[in-house]
Amino acid sequence: MITQKAGSVVFENVRKTFGAFTAIPDLSLTIEPGTLVTLLGPSGCGKTTTLRMLAGLEHPSAGRILIGGKDVTMLPANERDVSMVFQSYALFPHMNSRDNVAYGLEASGLSRKEAREKAENGLELVGLAGMGHRLPAELSGGQQQRVAVARALVLEPQVLLLDEPLSNLDARLRRKVRTDIRELQQRLGFTAVYVTHDQDEALAVSDRIIVMKEGLIAQSGAPRELYESPSSAFIADFMGEANVIACEVLAVEGSEARVRVGGSEHRVPAGRVQPGAASLAVRPGSVTLQEGRGEGLAGRILHSAYLGDHVEYEVETDLGTLFIVDHDIDHILPAASDTTLGFKSRGIALINA
Repeated sequence: MITQKAGSVVFENVRKTFGAFTAIPDLSLTIEPGTLVTLLGPSGCGKTTTLRMLAGLEHPSAGRILIGGKDVTMLPANERDVSMVFQSYALFPHMNSRDNVAYGLEASGLSRKEAREKAENGLELVGLAGMGHRLPAELSGGQQQRVAVARALVLEPQVLLLDEPLSNLDARLRRKVRTDIRELQQRLGFTAVYVTHDQDEALAVSDRIIVMKEGLIAQSGAPRELYESPSSAFIADFMGEANVIACEVLAVEGSEARVRVGGSEHRVPAGRVQPGAASLAVRPGSVTLQEGRGEGLAGRILHSAYLGDHVEYEVETDLGTLFIVDHDIDHILPAASDTTLGFKSRGIALINA
């Protein structure tokens, strides 16, 4: 029987330097037991360095790291009670699935018989019962990934670490395996720290997302909060594509704000801004297109592309070129035609200028 003991994770003013380069200037965060938290950001933002410090593969230059309330800052990786699922899976090609899963158990002193029994339980846990005899080469990419997850889980760590675990899979398989990982985490209740640069992946699996930029936390929150209420243009654009345009907040009236965009006025969700100069983050699917000139923001279609269930437009306006997604595939506006743009009530966020 495999049991999971979920542990908390705390970083206290952690700093990490590599020679003269500072990768992590000052990082403080807390991850609650039993949650799946994703470190998200572009390449070089510090997310992998943060994960490696948590795993014990790197040591902080300053600050403390605690797992389950225990200070593990300078402990080696094998004394931290964490397990890691690597991007490359790191399976032994000459060992079958059961022996790959059992390897860490035997290395920790468990008898071969006990390790194999526990390995079989682990494979059953990830939906691979009866496949313990197969070599990695005889498994699909998704099955290999599940073997890697089983190998980490059978060690019953306080924290499971996942480093870009789906990057080697095709798009359809990524959707399947991310669902499997999330369902398993919720069913067993273990703590997981998940690193990815893929926004869709982060939105799909996370209890909380921590977006990093230049080694600092740019914003942290639930997936919906980050998507619908970004705190900056960087977050708005990184958490799914957004058109960021200048505007003026004329007045805040309850939950709505009256804003001037170009020469027209609109009512949008107020967010946390005050009257004055601001920016409007507009999701591509939150813009309406009306053929011809009317009340609203004037535009001209530069390009349209039919993609089956929607049309993608590039529209030239006085505020710049906007990218728009429209699901009206029966009335596609041709290039060079005039249009009037409006905004829907969702997918619009006011952010400070």
